[in-house]
Amino acid sequence: MGIVKPEMPCVLVCACCYREERDRDAALKAIEEQFGRFADRSDRFPFTHADYYSSEMGSPLYKLLVAFEDLIPPGFLPDLKLMTNATESALSRGESRTVNLDPGYLCASRFVLASTKDSPHRLFLGQGVYGELALIYQEGAFAPLSWTYPDYREATAMDFLTRVRAWYLQRLGTLLKVGV
Repeated sequence: MGIVKPEMPCVLVCACCYREERDRDAALKAIEEQFGRFADRSDRFPFTHADYYSSEMGSPLYKLLVAFEDLIPPGFLPDLKLMTNATESALSRGESRTVNLDPGYLCASRFVLASTKDSPHRLFLGQGVYGELALIYQEGAFAPLSWTYPDYREATAMDFLTRVRAWYLQRLGTLLKVGV
């Protein structure tokens, strides 16, 4: 019989797509209150690869990523997605969202996003939430897959996730030394 290893804690990363800075700021404040302090934050970059959100949120749209200080078990991803969906709803104006929040987790070998939409490359995690392997870490860098969204292929996103991965490995090493 195989031994089941405990899951390693991961970095909670959340993407925020928005049009207005005041909506972004309200969303960031809300998720920081829910999930704890930010460890890092990317620069904003234009969200230009799809017009999926434009009819609801307007344009031009921007995106940024934040990473949280507190590490999480990857199994919490469905709960986190439901919480960010509730935050989106709370910040909506009428039937229109003002922000789109996409949580995910980063560990040494991969970056995984949560989604409520089924697709052949997504695995059901529970509570109506799917996990999408968005990037893998190989040969010293994050590599996109054929289905990786274009905005996660952007240099701003890749550089941020690489920086967060280095911070994570250092933090994980420290935690393992003290036996946490």
